[in-house]
Amino acid sequence: MAGSKILNIAELFYSIQGESTFAGLPCSFIRLSGCNLRCSYCDARYAVEEKGRSVTIDGILAAVGSASLVEITGGEPLLQANVYPLMDRLLTEGKTVLVETNGSIALTDVPLEATVIMDIKCPDSGSTSLHPDNIDTIRKRATGRRNASEIKFVLSSLSDYTWAKQIILANDLPAVAPVLLSPVKNLLPAADLAKALLEDRLPVRLQLQLHTIIWPEALRGF
Repeated sequence: MAGSKILNIAELFYSIQGESTFAGLPCSFIRLSGCNLRCSYCDARYAVEEKGRSVTIDGILAAVGSASLVEITGGEPLLQANVYPLMDRLLTEGKTVLVETNGSIALTDVPLEATVIMDIKCPDSGSTSLHPDNIDTIRKRATGRRNASEIKFVLSSLSDYTWAKQIILANDLPAVAPVLLSPVKNLLPAADLAKALLEDRLPVRLQLQLHTIIWPEALRGF
């Protein structure tokens, strides 16, 4: 049975959504263990370094409870094959499902009803590995459901911003999905990024990690 399928879980928690266009909403988080990248600014290294625990889909649904908004994140959640039946089950239960991915794995099997939040890794992350089909897949998803995807760039420097801007303009990304630019805390001042966005009149969203503002000392489960 699908409900008995097992995923390796780093943590399950209920908090305020800190990123994406859903920021500020209460959200149940399913953080899966394991990742194929090692970004310089990673704030969830424990999802890779710690063993995690095995939880069935039924057990995950019990932890999610009545929450209407659910995010599946990691690590990299698409590394685990059973994430797809988990998405299907959550959608069947009437949940709004967000899937946060590092962009390195093909998105073709993610249900259209789930909202993909795809990170395009910038050079200073040390992990530039965008799957070659994913921008086209997001373009196709946009024809099937408005805002079926969001695209995120995490910026460590203004040179990262310049690189991201070129990708955004070359692919006309704002025409197919909301685009969010997030400065790495303590590396790129938000005011500097805001100034660059205003000067360039780039049609994207400046994203600050709301959870790090509310709980600046928290290291996980926030």
